[in-house]
Amino acid sequence: MDAAPQDTEAQLRAARVGFDYLFANDLQKARDTFAAGDSPFHAMGHGVCAFLEAALGMETGLMAEASRLLALSEAGAKKQLKLARYSSQTTQFPPGTEWELLHSDAVILLGLTHALSESYMGYLQCLYAMNSAHSKFSKLYKTVYPNGLDEYATPAASAPGSRAASIRSEASATGSTAAAAKPAKSGFFSRFTGASLAVPTAPRTPINAAEGTVDELILSGTAFGYGLFNLVFSLLPAKIRGVVGFLGFQHDRKLALRALAVSAAKTDVHAVFAGLSLMTYHGVVLLLAGYQADEEHILRQYRAIVDKLEARYPTGSLWILNRAKILRMSYDPDGAIKVLQDGLAPGLPHTFAQADGLLLFELAWTLLSQRRYQEAADAFIRVTEINSWSHATYYFIAAGCYISLKNYEKAQELLDQVPELIEKRKIGGKDLPTEVFIKKKLAFYKEQQTIATGSEAGYAHAARISPAEELALFWNTHTRITKDAALAHIQDWATCLSTPPEFKSDTLTSVVDKEQTLPPPTDRPDTADELAIRSLLLAIVHRTVGDFSGSRAFLEDAIARQPAIQVSTWVGGVAWFEFAVLDLKEMDSKSDEAGGDNVDTDAWARALKGALEKLDKALSLATQQVDLSSRLDSRIAMLKDEIASKKEMLGITA
Repeated sequence: MDAAPQDTEAQLRAARVGFDYLFANDLQKARDTFAAGDSPFHAMGHGVCAFLEAALGMETGLMAEASRLLALSEAGAKKQLKLARYSSQTTQFPPGTEWELLHSDAVILLGLTHALSESYMGYLQCLYAMNSAHSKFSKLYKTVYPNGLDEYATPAASAPGSRAASIRSEASATGSTAAAAKPAKSGFFSRFTGASLAVPTAPRTPINAAEGTVDELILSGTAFGYGLFNLVFSLLPAKIRGVVGFLGFQHDRKLALRALAVSAAKTDVHAVFAGLSLMTYHGVVLLLAGYQADEEHILRQYRAIVDKLEARYPTGSLWILNRAKILRMSYDPDGAIKVLQDGLAPGLPHTFAQADGLLLFELAWTLLSQRRYQEAADAFIRVTEINSWSHATYYFIAAGCYISLKNYEKAQELLDQVPELIEKRKIGGKDLPTEVFIKKKLAFYKEQQTIATGSEAGYAHAARISPAEELALFWNTHTRITKDAALAHIQDWATCLSTPPEFKSDTLTSVVDKEQTLPPPTDRPDTADELAIRSLLLAIVHRTVGDFSGSRAFLEDAIARQPAIQVSTWVGGVAWFEFAVLDLKEMDSKSDEAGGDNVDTDAWARALKGALEKLDKALSLATQQVDLSSRLDSRIAMLKDEIASKKEMLGITA
């Protein structure tokens, strides 16, 4: 439909009704609403529905439909953009800005789909698909926010206690701070497009826009797109970021977070997606970075965004999910479990299966973290009824739960189904990274069972360490658990192998009964893989209960065994990463004991330097041949950013 400029706002309002249904979990009503209109906004709504189904549930089979619908929206936006060039100005911005924005939205959504595989090829596809979007968002940002973002409100009005890493950026400085600000880096291909983000020195009153207007769409959408683009690039693995740097792009994560926060303070569709992006980022950093320079500040920001969106869409699974994540990150797993179970209860809208699948997935991991193995196994199996992503992975984790329960018959029943499930589901003809990991573990168990009994039969018995707990290392599940759960893990893992740990920490000695006997000798020796993984697990839970010396000893043991490891070659990189986290958490503990006014900056400088050196060692071991290396790569990038923030807080320049 060729819309006159004056019809644009009416189209936007009509499409917004569909988005409200979507965010409230009523996917069918959302689709019906989008089907009732033929504007590019409605086409975008259809595409977003398919995109969210695919992205939230890792439903790659839905991406073709999402691509088709987003392409329709893109074509419609292009057509309207051409018409706008001959129209009078109807907003506070140049004619056609809204259509330029909508076109860029479609491009960035298409690009994001490629990153879902967590593979290096997927990241590269994401990189190249988003190339064209960067110059567009840079141009939009320069047009809409020529004086930066500092004068615009964000959902969390309170400033961080000791730093501004998630709120401010030198690149967004205005007014009296502008003279000291460093010029923003030129963007991807800006040498060709002339898109420069140099910071003006003259302050300017922020542009106001009424709720539901095209002006608000432009303000919110520009901040969202520019912020999300920078954030996505900042989280790409180091090897891919190297390609980006070669092409001329330098990300600014602080500016990205600030831009997303400005967008999230609005009320349009982009504001909701900006809030979702920030919630996802904060949740990922809290879970996977291992250490936060200012955890309370992150949690305050996180809560503020969740409060706003949950009040607006109380039945939306995405906001229920993030409420539970905050509780889990705040060391209240039981509270998180209740919120998730209530969100899945009958009576709420449940037409958005992929969003409900996320609730169930989070519930399964939280139950696992609390050693509620039967409930966790049931939850992981239930996920397969909602989500088509890697049923093999869910079955494998559920089998691990049964191994923890010593129900080897049920575990074997599930493991026997895993190979066929892997063959049924491939991305581009290749196994998913977790499935590559699983295939190696199954081969390992079969080999060890053959050594022990002469046959592969019943190879679940060869899993002396639960594969569920092993995979949980990559989700960092053992860091934010209760002390009781951590101590129970120490008791189990200290006695799971025939060989006792060489190091007896005070914590281990206190929880392992002196009369408790080790498993009887078996027909096969413990392998270097098993001994290293046990030490790594013991190190992490020792750190969780505050036994830093015990954690250090077990990490050193895991690293020392790396040369002898045959299958689990990922252990060394993860161990060095966890060693860096240990250094930082131990320094935090010492600083707390000394009091806030007695910070030893020299000691902190040494600790931060040592942590960075350990991260470099971790990165050197995270080659493409190592299982789930891209996940570790991203975790390293997150932790390096937290280290940079800690340096800024302490005034450390070296």
